[in-house]
Amino acid sequence: MTVLEPFGARLRRAMDERGPLCVGIDPHASLLAEWGLADDVSGLERFSRTVIEAVADRVAVLKPQSAFFERFGSRGVAVLEKSVAEARAAGALVVMDAKRGDIGSTMAAYAESFLHKDAPLFSDALTVSPYLGYGSLKPAVDLARESGAGLFVLALTSNPEGGEVQHAVRSDGRSVGATMLAHLAAENAGEEPLGSFGAVVGATLGDLSSYDLEVNGPLLAPGIGAQGATPADLPRVFGAAVGNVVPNVSRGVLRHGPDATALRTAADRFADEVRAALAAS
Repeated sequence: MTVLEPFGARLRRAMDERGPLCVGIDPHASLLAEWGLADDVSGLERFSRTVIEAVADRVAVLKPQSAFFERFGSRGVAVLEKSVAEARAAGALVVMDAKRGDIGSTMAAYAESFLHKDAPLFSDALTVSPYLGYGSLKPAVDLARESGAGLFVLALTSNPEGGEVQHAVRSDGRSVGATMLAHLAAENAGEEPLGSFGAVVGATLGDLSSYDLEVNGPLLAPGIGAQGATPADLPRVFGAAVGNVVPNVSRGVLRHGPDATALRTAADRFADEVRAALAAS
């Protein structure tokens, strides 16, 4: 298996060259309808190809949401495979948003599906859920290291329900979310210029000063745009760790389709706003 340069190093370079913006590829039924596309495999393929052709050569990261492809069965997964390959060929890093989490051989199989270099769905990084215990992610951590890929671990998510698990306090006095961040800091210890094991931390969460977000890894930050957060919020939310934030916007860009020029303009606008916010921090 050919080993890539570590994901953290590749991501740091992409962020420095293109800015840190991540654009989601979320072809849910309502967006397909807004674009005038049928809610079928043909519409799915047209949607995904249009987004990739519009922005894959200018943003650091594209993040397809696997579920919106899987709902069409094997033909939808085939579109996802093609989309991943085309996005990576255009120079964007691909974070597969699949939020996989399991134990033992099942977790290993999920890892092989997305993190093995020869897999049809190989992606530069994968979102994973640690809520069967952080140690359950070991097969994915190990394979990511072997292949030069990365992980984004759900730590402090933007959905309101997440708090009942992530803010729960353990017997040692530390919250579950803080524990996940500590695990990631350990994974990334000594890595330069950036570790490959990041956290998902919602940009809508407000003051997170009670959490140590400096894990020497990237922080994937959903919530920009339709969920209410703005690029200007990033320094306040992420503090000293803001330089490692990968802000994700989906509907804020995608609603401008199917016109490719409008998609590019929207992505460029968000990218400029992110740069301005980081420069002012």
